[in-house]
Amino acid sequence: MLFNRVESKKSLLSQLFFFFFWLAVTGIAIYLKPSAYGHGTHQELGLPPCPTVLIFNRPCPGCGLTTSFVALIHGNFSMAFRAHPLGPVLYVIFTLAAFLCLWGYLTENRFNAAAKVVQLPITAFVFVFIIFGVYRFATTPNYQTPFERTFASHIALR
Repeated sequence: MLFNRVESKKSLLSQLFFFFFWLAVTGIAIYLKPSAYGHGTHQELGLPPCPTVLIFNRPCPGCGLTTSFVALIHGNFSMAFRAHPLGPVLYVIFTLAAFLCLWGYLTENRFNAAAKVVQLPITAFVFVFIIFGVYRFATTPNYQTPFERTFASHIALR
């Protein structure tokens, strides 16, 4: 079953938290501007560049997801898919799960993430995500932006 009835809304607070987490991610994405390089948008929040990019000059499996989410939310679908082809799919899944959690909270039903109807697609997505990440790492050299090149050279000097 996708939902299980519960006795108390208090036991569903994690579902409400998940929905508000989605809302915060979406709100932050509205505020950000997608990086023209296809990755590194998270750096607008003061976060450091991806260590994989700094060390290997290649993308990690998640490189470009923030840029993909931000571009998708801003309506730039081609940039969203170029930044990370699985990003728009992941954001749609994230959005669907958030609204299922909200609906479950409002109707006092626990969203059952352990249900096979949920686990099978998630497992398949994770498998594709990892395979794509390994492929992209192996086939995408010279991934650093000018800022990341400078950042990496300063770290190497120390």
